[in-house]
Amino acid sequence: MPTITTRDGTEIYYKDWGQGQPIVFSHGWPLSGDDWDGQMLFFLSQGYRVIAHDRRGHGRSSQTWSGNDMDTYADDLAELTGKLGLEDAVHIGHSTGGGEVARYLGRHGSKRVAKAVLIGAVPPLMLKTEANPGGLPIDVFDGIRKGVADNRAEFYREITLPFYGYNRPGAKVSEGIRQHWWLQGMMGGIKAHYDCIKAFSETDFTEDLKKIDVPTLIMHGDDDQIVPIGASAMLSSKLVKGAQLKVYPGLPHGLCATHPEVVNPDLLAFIKG
Repeated sequence: MPTITTRDGTEIYYKDWGQGQPIVFSHGWPLSGDDWDGQMLFFLSQGYRVIAHDRRGHGRSSQTWSGNDMDTYADDLAELTGKLGLEDAVHIGHSTGGGEVARYLGRHGSKRVAKAVLIGAVPPLMLKTEANPGGLPIDVFDGIRKGVADNRAEFYREITLPFYGYNRPGAKVSEGIRQHWWLQGMMGGIKAHYDCIKAFSETDFTEDLKKIDVPTLIMHGDDDQIVPIGASAMLSSKLVKGAQLKVYPGLPHGLCATHPEVVNPDLLAFIKG
């Protein structure tokens, strides 16, 4: 399998297909680069080079017990882009991956980056605090921790319902999409997944967003039950200078899988624009 070895000895698995301008995909928790299947195949057909990695502790990368934090995720991404020699890259991040992209740009700058896209992304801060009253209370994330620790397999099966909006009246449920999510999740390491809950919920990306100096598209479904739009996209779009905000009425958190026919053309238009 194609991997890079980071400075702390972690093996990061990645897929690197095609030729042309590179598009780098950062996935959500607790998934893998396979979550971008519908986008990678589409952009390959449009003449782009597509790269997706499995975050440390996720998918086929090393099941790390340490380094499961946003700074290290961003550093891993910087090592990957450096070792692959990527220039003029478009970075697309979903959910936790959106935080990874924001921290990568805030921490390493945009020298290698042409554009950025944050989809259903966790920035600027998911946790409710005095300074962030619209966030979610710590009890929500403690519940996720309990679900992972007590019965990860069952918790991962059930969370697919709100993730894809399949708990809504009249929703057309795809058991294949649900099983694909579960399979990706169970490939990763429980320690890394447990630690990542703190990383995606308690990391404040405000200063990272302010540093982004490349054209940025922020995409979010307004029925996102995992990362509510009010405390995420609506705030991030004001912090990133010149950001474009695209809101999808009625779409869920996992909109890239449920509605690729909507998301992919919008991504292509932004990249070409």
